[in-house]
Amino acid sequence: MDAPLWRPSDERVAASNLTAFRAAANARFGLKLDGYDALWDWSVAKKEDFWRFLWDWADVKGEPGSDVLRDGDRMPGAQWFPDARLNYAENLLAGAADEALVFWGEDKVKRRWTRAELTAEVSRLQQALKAAGVGVGDRVAAYMPNMPETLAAMLATASLGATWSSCSPDFGVQGVVDRFGQIEPKVLFFPDAYWYNGKAHDVRGKAAEVLKDLPTVVHAVCVPYVDEKADVSAVPRGIAYRDFLAPHQAAQPTFERLPFNHPLFILYSSGTTGKPKCIVHGAGGTLLQHLKEHRLHCDLKPGDRLFYFTTCGWMMWNWLVTGLASGCTLLLYDGSPFAPDGNILFDYADAERMTLFGTSAKYIQSLEKGGLEPKTTHSLASVRALTSTGSPLMPENFDYVYRAIKGDLHLASISGGTDIVSCFVLGNPTAPVWRGEIQTRGLGLAVESFSDDGHPIRGEKGELVCTRPFPSMPIGFWNDPDGRKYRSAYFERFDNIWTHGDFIEQTAHGGWVIYGRSDAVLNPGGVRIGTAEIYRQVEQLPEIMEAICIGQEWDGDVRVVLFVVLREGLTLDKSLEDTIRKRIRDNCSPRHVPAKIVQVTDIPRTRSGKITELAVRDAVHGRPIKNTEALANPQALEQFTGRAELASS
Repeated sequence: MDAPLWRPSDERVAASNLTAFRAAANARFGLKLDGYDALWDWSVAKKEDFWRFLWDWADVKGEPGSDVLRDGDRMPGAQWFPDARLNYAENLLAGAADEALVFWGEDKVKRRWTRAELTAEVSRLQQALKAAGVGVGDRVAAYMPNMPETLAAMLATASLGATWSSCSPDFGVQGVVDRFGQIEPKVLFFPDAYWYNGKAHDVRGKAAEVLKDLPTVVHAVCVPYVDEKADVSAVPRGIAYRDFLAPHQAAQPTFERLPFNHPLFILYSSGTTGKPKCIVHGAGGTLLQHLKEHRLHCDLKPGDRLFYFTTCGWMMWNWLVTGLASGCTLLLYDGSPFAPDGNILFDYADAERMTLFGTSAKYIQSLEKGGLEPKTTHSLASVRALTSTGSPLMPENFDYVYRAIKGDLHLASISGGTDIVSCFVLGNPTAPVWRGEIQTRGLGLAVESFSDDGHPIRGEKGELVCTRPFPSMPIGFWNDPDGRKYRSAYFERFDNIWTHGDFIEQTAHGGWVIYGRSDAVLNPGGVRIGTAEIYRQVEQLPEIMEAICIGQEWDGDVRVVLFVVLREGLTLDKSLEDTIRKRIRDNCSPRHVPAKIVQVTDIPRTRSGKITELAVRDAVHGRPIKNTEALANPQALEQFTGRAELASS
């Protein structure tokens, strides 16, 4: 396209946090940075100056210390702010807006807490956790919905210097044990039940099973959600939330200031290739990176109202809640994004004056497939930005957002992950939005696309790498004392360079396009093909609801196999197969055309909603699936094993 889909007004650019930050950096360091590209260059070349200045500009509570970076040429091994002391919870509560949060549990529950109410709840939870023996370095786990008490429990945990880890209550028993069993928590929070699609799902039975394999838990605290007086007598070491808090009166919380890299969060890899890796993130790096992304890349200001559709099992929850530190009101939601009639998130946007609407690419695709046009049914006057992550946002989805949701909108496709609890590539509110492109690299992140031989490339696909250290790199993996697993995960491909595992290309506009995960790249005849290129074509066809593509080992090579979910009532026939193949051939290349197209009724996905090509590939090849508990719908794999269509040419 010759023109961008959206361009910010001069007034919006002038009033942006990015413009103010750049001007302040120019004044502080005697620079003449004249735009985003110059600012990014400086942030990478002078990384110590950039991150130290960000600390001051964002008014981080704590002592930064005299050094910014030691061993700055080592990955892993670089030490950020080695003498700093801070507390993540102190920064969030100090920055919280007068109305700290609003909560919707589908259309069943609506609540709101002021800053004073949140602070009081954190105080009581802090005292209760302390009474349970929780202190610096202990772990607290949550098997919880995205509700106010979850946030308060996390802040109380962090205030004490303990480490927080969470997953959502739709996880199965083994999936929870595989995660929390590795980190040995002292306290577990869980709900009596949760709402999904208008139905209540009891969690107490699953929690009781989980606790059989968590002997370190001294208190299993049941938070009321569906039933205020839920019975927890059948849950080992179970205690009702009200009883856990009863001995403690609200006071001003205290905050244990600890080193910059003190463990704050333990997050988990998807676990589809074995037991999930426990990824440990430090308090300082998480806070600084999120402050940067919220204020500079999302242009969030005090009083803004921040929403992300996420569960507590996805790193976007951790990203969302840090928004308190930027003075935002958090808009929390738990349940189905389509209950009861597909409009609830847009109802929420209008009712609560949402500023940033955060969601997944799959949600946007589902809206379009469902024929929804929020632009005609809702005002959305307050919504300034829409962010999308979880999988690549296709060019046609960009068109849909501007056509059917809102025309004057900063649409930011963003990508990073659990590994860095933040983004490598994301939005720039002062720059135009080009169709199908992520706008920019994150400030302070030396992101490049590398060829197979380790050289930066532009205009062709390569590996997403980061060539210099950054503060939100993980501290390491849990139970990996010599760091071997950590180095193997990110630093084996290119020495001293972070290799992220995404297949990416830098565009002529300086933007970025992600073509899928590197480990799912197809390689027929030695030609590398990103699966997202194929999904983009087939999912535009009205007959196709969803697709997944793998490379099948065949006759000494690899052939492309495409599985499709069709609209209800349709059956895959030769005519539709021909249509699919022609579309792929015309818009991609003959190499992309699948050798086999197979109809299925469901596609396996992780609990954060991502389709999982690796599990399908193993199923097709008759290999064992190492951890089906990582999947939201493991039964779907049955459709991919022993398919007669894949046993012949």
